Amino acid sequence: MNGTDHHSAPLPRTLLSRLPHPVVQAPMAGGGSTPALAAAVSGAGGLGFLAAGYQSPQTLREEIALTRTLTGAPFGVNVFTPTRPDPHAAQEAARYREELAGEADRYGAALPDVPAWDDDGYEEKLDVLAETAVPLVSFTFGCPDPDVVARLQSAGTEIAVTVTSPEEAVAALRAGADILVVQGPEAGGHRGSFEPLGIADTGPGLLELLPAVRKAVEEDGARMPLLAAGGVMDGAGMAAVMAAGASAAQLGTAFLATPESGAHPLHKAALTDPRWTEHGAFGSSTTVTTAFSGRAARALVNRFVAEHRAAAPTACYPLVHHLTAPLRRAAAEQGDPDGMALWAGTGHRGARPLPAARLVELLVTELATVNDTPPEHRAAH
Repeated sequence: MNGTDHHSAPLPRTLLSRLPHPVVQAPMAGGGSTPALAAAVSGAGGLGFLAAGYQSPQTLREEIALTRTLTGAPFGVNVFTPTRPDPHAAQEAARYREELAGEADRYGAALPDVPAWDDDGYEEKLDVLAETAVPLVSFTFGCPDPDVVARLQSAGTEIAVTVTSPEEAVAALRAGADILVVQGPEAGGHRGSFEPLGIADTGPGLLELLPAVRKAVEEDGARMPLLAAGGVMDGAGMAAVMAAGASAAQLGTAFLATPESGAHPLHKAALTDPRWTEHGAFGSSTTVTTAFSGRAARALVNRFVAEHRAAAPTACYPLVHHLTAPLRRAAAEQGDPDGMALWAGTGHRGARPLPAARLVELLVTELATVNDTPPEHRAAH
């Protein structure tokens, strides 16, 4: 380690260390993240996030500008790193398209032809981010090339990379990342792994993953701030991940229920609906499935998941995402949560439909309460 004791060296100063509160709102592509939500969280002393995924570069530019009119506080933008196309993806998507014919009939929706692989406008979005110089850009689904990292850093942007294993963490470190978003399998929505995962390959839990990642990067010669994501819903959860080595906690499902979230009202209601709060109508509350997008993601187990998870391709993103989009849209329009992608983390029962700024305030109060309570008197979390 080049003669330096990285185990005792201070963490590099980043945006996380400058936040009034260690509360980060997770980016939620597909509508959950909005300028209003990001601005409310950042304005309350946390860090809000916009989600560039599925947005056009122009829409991303407009949302950045709007967020800046709503708050002068820092915020972040998340980008999907292009997933390498699987050589059999088109064939698998065509097979799954046949599987979905009954869904098209159910909702009166037309299934599109099997789409071609696309990179979600990656290069154009990088241009927008380089020009707008947002304070923090995070990457999901892979590690950006070092030249991409350097380009954005030269514009004054800090770089975070979502990692789900110690190996991914070391790769992100070597690419020049400033922050690691350590995502456990408890997280709602897509797994941020560099490679598409099969449903069973969920890996260790967040509290086990955090020290493993910290050890791996220290053994590679550095210390890095860790942002913990996955199943955190309250101050007790924040305290637990920070005790395990995180500098801050990233919460997605917790902010999904806020009025500023752009999630569909049916999705918000489902988070605490008794149908899903115990064991779920289909035997479990949430599961990791590829049924909606062709990539592993945690969702509430509704009818669509129960009926199609076995047949869904496991490495066919974003083709399956585009295939199911009209079905999900039609289900929402018809008021049927059983055909929607109800992304949710394992802690979804704890969702609170509070204004985002009030939720930040409550999280901070809960965290302080836990930290002021002697360990022997704390309730098990």
